[in-house]
Amino acid sequence: MNTTPHPQPSPGGRGGNRKNHGLNLAIIGGGYAGMAAAVALSARDIPVTVFESAKQLGGRARGVWHNGTQLDNGQHILLGCYRHTLKLIGQVGGNIGDDFLRLPLQLTLHNRFELKAPHLPAPLHLIEQLAIRAGWQTTPASSLVMLAGLLTAQGLSFAQRFSAARFMLALRRIRFILPRDTTAHDLLRTHNQDEELARLLWEPICIAALNTPVRKASAQVLLNVLRDSLNGSRPDSDILLPRVNFSALFPDRAAEYVKQHGGTVHTSCSVEAIVPHGDTIELTATRDAGCVLRTNLFSHAICAASPASSARLFRAVPQLAPVAAQIAALAFQPIYTVYLQYHEAVRLPHPMLGLDRGFAQWLFDKGRIAGQHGLIAAVISAEGLHQELEHEQLAQKVVQELRERLGITAMPLWHQVIAEKRATFSCEPGLARPAHTTPLSNVLLAGDYTAGDYPATLESAVMSGIQCAGEIFHEGCP
Repeated sequence: MNTTPHPQPSPGGRGGNRKNHGLNLAIIGGGYAGMAAAVALSARDIPVTVFESAKQLGGRARGVWHNGTQLDNGQHILLGCYRHTLKLIGQVGGNIGDDFLRLPLQLTLHNRFELKAPHLPAPLHLIEQLAIRAGWQTTPASSLVMLAGLLTAQGLSFAQRFSAARFMLALRRIRFILPRDTTAHDLLRTHNQDEELARLLWEPICIAALNTPVRKASAQVLLNVLRDSLNGSRPDSDILLPRVNFSALFPDRAAEYVKQHGGTVHTSCSVEAIVPHGDTIELTATRDAGCVLRTNLFSHAICAASPASSARLFRAVPQLAPVAAQIAALAFQPIYTVYLQYHEAVRLPHPMLGLDRGFAQWLFDKGRIAGQHGLIAAVISAEGLHQELEHEQLAQKVVQELRERLGITAMPLWHQVIAEKRATFSCEPGLARPAHTTPLSNVLLAGDYTAGDYPATLESAVMSGIQCAGEIFHEGCP
C-alpha cells in the first residue's frame, strides 16, 4: 500500500509569505536535536515535516510508562548555562520556574564528601564586585563561588581543598584551553590532584558530564563544561532537575508549536531511504502497519536520527558514505537507570545524592523533584561491572546499597531497569566527530554526537539542531 503524506504549508509556504524562499524541510528524528531544528525553522515560517520512528517523541531523552508510573529513559540534568535548551523550552510554552526544581550547585556523596556553592560572605563578596568594576569580568562569576566552595568542602583535607582551588585558578589562567588534548586522568595527574581528591570531586563531575571514564575522557571537553558552568554568571552553575518527563518537557510542546506554524509531525513513521534528486530530496518511509510512504520532494533534509540510523541511511547514498563511515567509527558508552518504587514515605536526604564506591553513582528522589513519592532513580553512567549483571541482580545490588548506606530497610514495591547501551558517544581525546554539513548541500546532520565543544548532552543536541537550521536560514536569504 502506497500513500503520500504531504506537509501542510504554513501561511508563509510556497505561494505565500516569501520569507521561506521556497524552502520545504524534512526532519528525520523527533528527539531534542530534530525538534530544536523544527522549532527554529517553524519560527521563520519555513514548513517542516518531522518523521519519528517511535510512538513518542524525545529520542534517548523520552518519557516511558511502567506500572502506571511515568518514568524517563534515563535521568538528564540540565545546568543553568544550557541557554539554548532553556530558551527553546520557553519558546514552545514551557515555564522554567514550574518545569524544573532549580538548585544551587551542590555535589554530595553521602557521608563522604560535600561541596556547596555558597553566597560569598563579607568580605569575600567585595572581591566579586571589585572584579566587575575593574573590568576583569562583566557579570558575577560563579568561579569565585566555586573557589569558596572548594575551600570549604567537607570530606577533604585542607591540602586537598587548596590543591583543587589552585587547579581551578590554573584553568582560568589558560582560559580553559589546552595546547593539546589529553585524558582527564592525565590532566588531573599533571596538576597534582591526588587519587582521593580525583575520586571524590573530579571523577563524579567527569562521569556526569561526559559519560566517559576519567581514564578515557577528553580533558578539553571536560574543560569546556567547567568553563561554561563554573566560570560564567552565578546561575550558570545551577542544577535544574525536571519536574515533568522529558517528552513533555520539550518535544511534545515543540510538536504542537510546529503544527501551529503549519508543519507536520509523523510518529511511528520510520524513514527507510534518502533519495537525492538534484536540488531536491525524496524520502521513503514506513508506518508501523507496514505500509510504504513515498513522500513529496523536499528542498532539504536534516537527519537527526540516532547515530546507528543515520549511518544506515547515509551508507546507501554514495555521496554520504564517508560520513556514514565516520559515524560508524564512533564508540559508545551506556547509561543504566534503576527505578525503585518504595512506599511513599521513603525519602532521600537530598533531591540528588551521590554514592562513593557503589554500583549506583547518583540517586534522584522523584518525590522531592516531581511529586512521585517513594520513587528513587539510581543512575549508573559509563562502562563498568554493572554491565555483566542481569537486570534483576543489578536492581538487588542497588536495593542493598540503599539499605546499607541510607538505612532504607523496606523492600521496593517494584523495580524497573532501563539500559541504554549506546546512550552517548565515548568522549575521548582528539575525537573526530562528524560535521553538521555533508557533501550534499541540502542534507544536514544533527545530533549530540556531531562536532561541537560539548559532550553528548541535551544542550549539544539542541545546539546542533539550531546550527542546521541556521545553515538553511543563511542559504534561504536572498
